[in-house]
Amino acid sequence: MTAEGGGWLRRLLKRPEAGDAEDLTPAAEPPDVGCTRIRDCAEGPAGRRVVRVTGTLRTVTERTVAGMPALHAELDDGSASLEVVWLGRRAIAGVEPGRSLIASGRIAVTRGRPVLFNPRYQLQPREQE
Repeated sequence: MTAEGGGWLRRLLKRPEAGDAEDLTPAAEPPDVGCTRIRDCAEGPAGRRVVRVTGTLRTVTERTVAGMPALHAELDDGSASLEVVWLGRRAIAGVEPGRSLIASGRIAVTRGRPVLFNPRYQLQPREQE
């Protein structure tokens, strides 16, 4: 496929201009703004919902799924927990128990539990000790 077929590749590869810098900078807002409580995450009537959640990683383990490595984590926000799975990954720097993060993606329900597969995520700064 070439870049001439559609503008999506050109837009992806385009360098931001000086005027575009504001669009790339996240707004200064608390990390839980716009986040859904995990207990409120469920498969919606129109299919899998896209959600944004925040919480603390309780466990992080490496497992194998269909012969492929997968990093599994349990994200808890105090209301409930959900499983976060990165397929094809054995480890991700900074993804460790006790770390807070924001994750977004489509919720799937597996064995009655909400799961986020390969979510977009943002690690939150560690608290000062």
